[in-house]
Amino acid sequence: MTDLDTNLPHRARPENPTAIRSYVAIGDSITEGLDDPRPDGSYLGFADRLAEHLGARVPGFRYANLAVRGRRMDRIFGEQLEQALEFAPDLVTVNAGGNDVLRPGTDLDRIARQFDGGVRRLREAGIRVVILSGHDTGWIPVLRVYRGRIAVFSMHLRAIAERNNVDIVDLWSMDALNDPRAWSVDRLHLNAAGHRIVAARIADLLDQPIGPRETWANPWDTPYARPPRILRRRETRRWAVEFLVPWLGRRVMGRSSGDGRLPKRPGLTELVAELESGEPGRDR
Repeated sequence: MTDLDTNLPHRARPENPTAIRSYVAIGDSITEGLDDPRPDGSYLGFADRLAEHLGARVPGFRYANLAVRGRRMDRIFGEQLEQALEFAPDLVTVNAGGNDVLRPGTDLDRIARQFDGGVRRLREAGIRVVILSGHDTGWIPVLRVYRGRIAVFSMHLRAIAERNNVDIVDLWSMDALNDPRAWSVDRLHLNAAGHRIVAARIADLLDQPIGPRETWANPWDTPYARPPRILRRRETRRWAVEFLVPWLGRRVMGRSSGDGRLPKRPGLTELVAELESGEPGRDR
């Protein structure tokens, strides 16, 4: 990437650390880890998987996950950002905007400015930042109506990444995430395979790969077998009743799935090797 640090105040001049000894994840449900369940019912997710991988190489590695499902831009770049700045970690990953973009009345330019301002503050503090863009919903019935808004916001994120000289993981361009095998039955959240793919992609970007490029670029040994149309229609009707209608209902009532929830890992503490391990990105 072209060196654009000249856009930042001279005192900032942040440089990527040679070793990542601490990591904070901010965002919403994707960063919290839905739908990548552990046996005890809690959630793992790409951020936990990435933290475990990075921590295996660095004694005393510290990690916090401040994400909460349903969170919108105001709170991610509000309370979560302020806490991340207080922790002053080596690395912050940011996945934000999905819950805003899916609300038709949201001003995408406004939330992009919020995102830009938050990333700039992280960079001015000397923190390495990795942004995750939106994913392509063109293959998902009903949700494909949001495809244009997601694309516009993702282009905003690419511009923000370039202006602030930060890395971006372009989920839209990742063919592996256009495969239903990477997604939960609710079609909104990654499943375990999807989270492994994203974790491996970020690790590769950080020059600390989890495995070969195929781990995230081509994680399955066989092509996806698309069900017959009649079965797809039946599944879409079931999905609409079980997931879409309740989701729309919460928005009409002004509620969120994260109301009353706290971050699962609110403190920047030493990572204990208790997260699930395995070969990321493989269909199991």
